[in-house]
Amino acid sequence: MTTKRWILAAAVLGSGIVFLDSTVVNVALPRIGRDLPRFFLGVLEGQSYVYNAYLLTLSALLILAGAVNDFYGRKRTFLLGLLGFGMTSVLCGFAPNMELLVLFRVLQGATGALLVPGSLALITANFSGEDQGRAFGTWAGASGATTILGPLIGGLLVDTVSWRAAFFINVPLVAVAAWATWKHVPESRAEGKAPTFDWIGAAIVAISVGGLAFGTIYGQQRAWRDPLGYAILAFGVLATVALPWWMMRAKHPLIPLELFRSRNFTVTNISTLLIYGALYVTFYYVGLFQQGTLGYAAAAAGAAGIPGTLFLIFFSSRFGSLAAKYGPRVFMAVGPAIMALGVLLYARVPASSTPWKLQPDNPSTYLPPLAYFTDFLPASIIFGLGIMVMVAPLTTALMTSVPVRHSGLGSAINNAISRVGPQLAGAVIFVFLTANFYATLASRLTGVDVSSESFRNRVSPLNTPSDPSLVSVVRDASTSSFHLAVLVGAGLLLAGAIVNAVGIQNRADRPREAGGAEQEAVSATSA
Repeated sequence: MTTKRWILAAAVLGSGIVFLDSTVVNVALPRIGRDLPRFFLGVLEGQSYVYNAYLLTLSALLILAGAVNDFYGRKRTFLLGLLGFGMTSVLCGFAPNMELLVLFRVLQGATGALLVPGSLALITANFSGEDQGRAFGTWAGASGATTILGPLIGGLLVDTVSWRAAFFINVPLVAVAAWATWKHVPESRAEGKAPTFDWIGAAIVAISVGGLAFGTIYGQQRAWRDPLGYAILAFGVLATVALPWWMMRAKHPLIPLELFRSRNFTVTNISTLLIYGALYVTFYYVGLFQQGTLGYAAAAAGAAGIPGTLFLIFFSSRFGSLAAKYGPRVFMAVGPAIMALGVLLYARVPASSTPWKLQPDNPSTYLPPLAYFTDFLPASIIFGLGIMVMVAPLTTALMTSVPVRHSGLGSAINNAISRVGPQLAGAVIFVFLTANFYATLASRLTGVDVSSESFRNRVSPLNTPSDPSLVSVVRDASTSSFHLAVLVGAGLLLAGAIVNAVGIQNRADRPREAGGAEQEAVSATSA
């Protein structure tokens, strides 16, 4: 392999293990809940913290980690992230109880935050032109692959070895990525960097992103009946409002205001908020609807979206190079519009759609029913085509809209938005979906107080009720609410397409620093 291929391999592996761990652990949660002793956490509460502690820490620290990459050196920070992620993965694998596992997941998310923006910063610093676009496409395709393979790999490890193996699998991947980074990645560091690091700004950003993400997750889990969810969300909003005030006052702010003077950078982040918010519908509500309402087996629901996502894996690099050659505007406008069409097709799925059971004692059930090919497959394929067209050009537009010296920070800002966006959009969609669900039930169930807490504890959207007499009416109400949710998701995608069509500019020149051409000191020697 050439040096550039090793650099790309290190970047893909480094970010891939972070994405992999956000999905591979999901299927291990039931076994973790049964096997691990607990001191003060309940089973469901502990499982939720094992999953969310990782994602919340990762999201909250992404922007700080991106700035650290640029300030202290990209190779050095990436290596630190790899070693830390490997060590915390081992700690998770050996965790003796639920409480310590949650703590180790917090640490794992913190070290993982160094890798995601660092991976794109490595590509930006070492690739250019069409090669850079192709590298971004490969990175995006690998991210899609880990999203697909995560549940499958996790399920195989849990069933054949142990849930602990879901964490230990990171170790060999970390070892390869660390060797490739140490041996082949040159250190890159911008000249003229700020003399001090803005730790106050870093704290404000962490509170902002973490508060918004945790507040929406906590509020949605408790159906927005617990005031603590609103308090956490308000705290995040206050920090978000305080951030630009601090950026204008600080002598060397963590997030320089000149980043947002780049039109493509600002527009790309706005469209990311809209588009990735809409992705929540597909990656969460479609699976929940298939399992909770239609009766799909969990593995079948996971497999149902694979055909569409294969386009991203195999063709994303091609569209990355096309965006680098012709400009990203058309791809970033057409891609979300195609995705919106795919999402709209989910609104055709009837409440009577045949479930895909996957019963081990009946091999014929491993083949999907005819309803899958008419109700879900067309939507999945069209949605996948849209993602294929959009993702790599969006990454290209983002990373070519910031100076190389801020490549880690620019990537981190966009990644943070892509993680907070789904939470915020999910909260909005949840409100619409829940209101529609109980309103439909109220019109169908005369004499039943659907607003009572006891009823809502027994009957919830997109879940099959325990009372057989309610199954049919709840199934119809859930289907109606799901249709409303996908319409909202399609609207967000169309808004993202319009924002990109109007706002993105096809310019190939990287922005220059104020006061002259950017200077970037790159040492080709290994550390």
